[in-house]
Amino acid sequence: MTPEPLRASVPEGGYELALARPVDRLPGPGALPGGCLYEPKWDGFRVAVIVTGAGARVQSRNGKDLTAVFAELAAAAADQVPPGYVLDGEAVVFSGDRLDFDALQKRLVAGREIAALVRAKPASLAVFDLLAVDGQDIRSIPLRDRRALLTELARSWQAPLNLSPVTSDPDTAEQWLRDLPATGIEGLVIKGAGQAYAGGQRQWLKLRHRDTVEVLCGAVTGSLARPREVVAGLVIDGELRIVGRSAPLKPAAARMLAAHLNASGDGHPWPELIKSAAMDRFNAGAEPTRIIRVEPVVVEVSADTAFTGTSFRHALRFLRPRPDLDPGDIELPAALR
Repeated sequence: MTPEPLRASVPEGGYELALARPVDRLPGPGALPGGCLYEPKWDGFRVAVIVTGAGARVQSRNGKDLTAVFAELAAAAADQVPPGYVLDGEAVVFSGDRLDFDALQKRLVAGREIAALVRAKPASLAVFDLLAVDGQDIRSIPLRDRRALLTELARSWQAPLNLSPVTSDPDTAEQWLRDLPATGIEGLVIKGAGQAYAGGQRQWLKLRHRDTVEVLCGAVTGSLARPREVVAGLVIDGELRIVGRSAPLKPAAARMLAAHLNASGDGHPWPELIKSAAMDRFNAGAEPTRIIRVEPVVVEVSADTAFTGTSFRHALRFLRPRPDLDPGDIELPAALR
């Protein structure tokens, strides 16, 4: 396909970025058009970086201008990328050898303190796609060709600009899925080498790494007889804290859990009505949730590797109750120690 001319100005509302839909297992090499390409799923902020003759702009997935928030990335792009190029990637921050999503969130509300945060924990840009080259919109050409152009562009890059790795080998992808979460990588994104770039559409696949962990069921929604969700807790600094909630329980799982639930006494540390953001950061604006407090019981859940502060960022999957385990013996996940 012939690339289309890039419009002189950024599209109204910014560039629509391609998205991914979740899957439960690693797809085979022929699952997507042109064959699968496997990439790390970075735990950061998805951004487009638009380079013009006047400099570079950093745009969020929702079209918000984040140039001031990631000034060091804009400066690096303006210095190392020619005008007329548009990059698609993930802004990330490392603390030691692990990704630090909390450090990114602090930048959004830092105000005048942003410069200090940038100095303390500078961001990096993991680039995995190229949307425009030398003023030409290349979203209509296959990913394999966009990736080849991006690889050539990135040959001379220096930090904080980085080319995100990719593989077409399922065995290597399996190894990444197994090993990389230790650094905070959430899992894998799988793309079709023959796919054009479909902004705003869930054309890719994402597979999150999940671990089996024990948490405390400190409350439920619904009722004791028919619990709807687990409100999960962990003892952190000597205090039982809410760390997330489960996905809705299936009927068999609800019956299994109900058999081990007992209403709490007066000493339970959680209120009956709690802010929804305490359990789910994606529903911070929702109405408070009424919970049924219970005597803490250990439950086994499947959880991904993403945390915000001391909370699981995504819904937990209830697996089974563990009445054989003492609540006082539960260890914190490695990322919270």
